[in-house]
Amino acid sequence: MAETLFDLPLVLLSNRGPLTFDRDSSGRTVSRGSGGLVSALAGLAEHLDDHVWVCGAASEEDAAVARENTDGRVAVQMHPFPHVVEGDPDGPALRVRIVETDPAAYADFYGVWSNPILWFIQHGLYGRTLSPVLTQSDHTAFESGYAAVNLAYADAVVDEVRARGGKAVVLLQDYHFYLVAEHVRRQCPDVVLTHFIHIPWPSADDWRILPPAIRERLLYGLLGSDVVGFHTRRYATHFVQSVQELLGLPVDLDELTITVGDRTVRARYYPISVDPAALDSVAGSAEVVEYAATLEQFFRDEGRQLVVRVDRTDPSKNVVRGFLAFGALLDQHPELVGRVGFLALLQPSRTDVTEYADYIALVGAVVAEINARHTKDGRQPIDLRMVEDFPLAVAAYKVCDVLMVSAIADGMNLVAKEVAVVNQRDGVLALSENVGAHEELGEFAVTLHPFDIQQMAEALYEALTMPAPDRHRRMQAAGEQVRTYDVARWLNDQIDDLRRLAGFV
Repeated sequence: MAETLFDLPLVLLSNRGPLTFDRDSSGRTVSRGSGGLVSALAGLAEHLDDHVWVCGAASEEDAAVARENTDGRVAVQMHPFPHVVEGDPDGPALRVRIVETDPAAYADFYGVWSNPILWFIQHGLYGRTLSPVLTQSDHTAFESGYAAVNLAYADAVVDEVRARGGKAVVLLQDYHFYLVAEHVRRQCPDVVLTHFIHIPWPSADDWRILPPAIRERLLYGLLGSDVVGFHTRRYATHFVQSVQELLGLPVDLDELTITVGDRTVRARYYPISVDPAALDSVAGSAEVVEYAATLEQFFRDEGRQLVVRVDRTDPSKNVVRGFLAFGALLDQHPELVGRVGFLALLQPSRTDVTEYADYIALVGAVVAEINARHTKDGRQPIDLRMVEDFPLAVAAYKVCDVLMVSAIADGMNLVAKEVAVVNQRDGVLALSENVGAHEELGEFAVTLHPFDIQQMAEALYEALTMPAPDRHRRMQAAGEQVRTYDVARWLNDQIDDLRRLAGFV
């Protein structure tokens, strides 16, 4: 019988893994990672005979588990709840390898280079007039942090591939690991290797912010892959153009291929999505139903309307301009004051990074000013909650009239897709043209230009006053799109491409 792609073992690598360990008064606890990505990759891996998920220790308890087990390996069953398996599992199980790295190196890897430098470059957040200012300490942090941690993870992947005879399918995830593929390829030339990047890929000029020696290492690192995956064709094209302009390698922009010696590297695009069945289950839970009833009573009594946003307090999410646009809407349409509420569920993000902490303070100041200007009959127009509560978010998705996504740049933005699945009010998606989801859902949304406060205010007004038949048609079409192109299809499309490229079909 001919070898097929998943006759080969599977090795996954991500910074955060499918689960995390903690400790409470009763002892060690284990919880499942959130999001459709974990569900999709876990669903694939746990049904393969030979797989391992390599990830980092995200907590002290993760590190303790890694030390207690040979080479950090642990077997976990995810159903009916996540739990460590001692001995042979009695059903599908995930095999996880937790990598513990030097805390100082990890701080440079994550807090200096992954965030903010790479994140800021790839989301277009540097103004360039005064930032960034790269110093010797940043160069040192790249070597002792980003490069060193990448090497540690790459060595773990190589160990796992070699333990499986030198052949495996290797799936690398995101911007943390741009140096891994080249190292794995050099040590294990028979791997089938793909690297998926979940954030935007900007133009070549944006990469010129970095010194040539560093940006070239990052690009050559990625070119150790067989496939480099993105959410949109635009990002894939930017990647190929970056390689052409910054490395001088031959490329085919129509086919999105790059020639590296005797190898061909392919850029591909696969828009990630959500797990509709899982969302439906959460939306129907007692907790969400109770939350939704409370939100209805508080925000939608007497025919009032509700605008919702659910975001991290990351500067790329453009929360401040979004609030300014809402303030301009109320300034220009005073009849809406007291008739439209704005519920913002924001999760504090990377508060140890100065730029993020400063941004959170600015968000609070802007909201306070708008509320002071437009409070009527004791109702503040903006209800800002710094909370990470997924059931509350899903309840807000169900009952909102408008979802606002005003990001400066976003690889995809799954919030828009989650709303399209669970909304019950024929809500309107107000989507920034700079989020990956706009390529799929833009025709069903009102488009936001994220730097233009006036345009966003007008778009919000259009969304709030849109005729009911138009609202219904748009949300129904958006929901159908998301249910058809779900997270399972995102993963299957990648696997099908790998089968073709590796000659298994």
